Amino acid sequence: MSQTPYSIVKMARDSSRPTGLDYINGIFQGFIELHGDRRFADDPAVVGGIGQLDGRAVTVIAIEKGHTAKERSRRNFGAPGPEGYRKALRLMKQAEKFKRPVILFIDTSGAYCGIGAEERGQGQAIAENLVEMSSLGVPVISVLIGEGGSGGALALAVADRVWMLQNAVYSVISPEGCASILWKDAAKAEVAAKSLKLTAEDAKALGVVERIVSEKDLGQQPFFHRLRQMLVQELEDLSEEEDLVSKRYDRFRRIGVEAVRETV
Repeated sequence: MSQTPYSIVKMARDSSRPTGLDYINGIFQGFIELHGDRRFADDPAVVGGIGQLDGRAVTVIAIEKGHTAKERSRRNFGAPGPEGYRKALRLMKQAEKFKRPVILFIDTSGAYCGIGAEERGQGQAIAENLVEMSSLGVPVISVLIGEGGSGGALALAVADRVWMLQNAVYSVISPEGCASILWKDAAKAEVAAKSLKLTAEDAKALGVVERIVSEKDLGQQPFFHRLRQMLVQELEDLSEEEDLVSKRYDRFRRIGVEAVRETV
């Protein structure tokens, strides 16, 4: 039986999928976690620090959901507050200062939408990340490993290369949220998922991502080894690029253009 977009959404949300910390521990050596946004607090939904990738120092940032109910609650179910995005930006600017590439792993249903987050400038924090990442002077690779929800995901995905796992999703809104707005009925989420074009195949066709990562041996050593080698090679290629910022700008300007031409 073939997969439907909504069945892929359910797989992307599965608590047994590897989380951000699993990727950090499986791919990088000597990871040192750095904490805090230097303004308010340390957001446990965002893990960031410095690690070694094949002997090269890199800055690694991941949204962490956790696996167990207790851990998911502590991590706020992978929904970062403004301090999480500010922590990520602090680490990215630090990486730029010391000329370290940045690798990000994204898995969130969206930024936390509580009153406290709004009071502390959630929208501004996301907007600042979009602006600053667009002009970051070091190579940036973002990998969507599960859910990629709205601006909460995009705030860590303004990158030179954006990849998606085979059963990850990337969307402006959840299928349930979309169905509730359009039809006042969250039960129509399956119909909404089909319309949102949120699968990895859809994103690749629209030019939103460059690569779909196979989930063969997902979470096992061969999977992490394969992804490590892909990241090493991609960073080598990006290190030879000139004028990264202009090419990053052009990359986002091209999104959807070919798809539009095909439908005209």
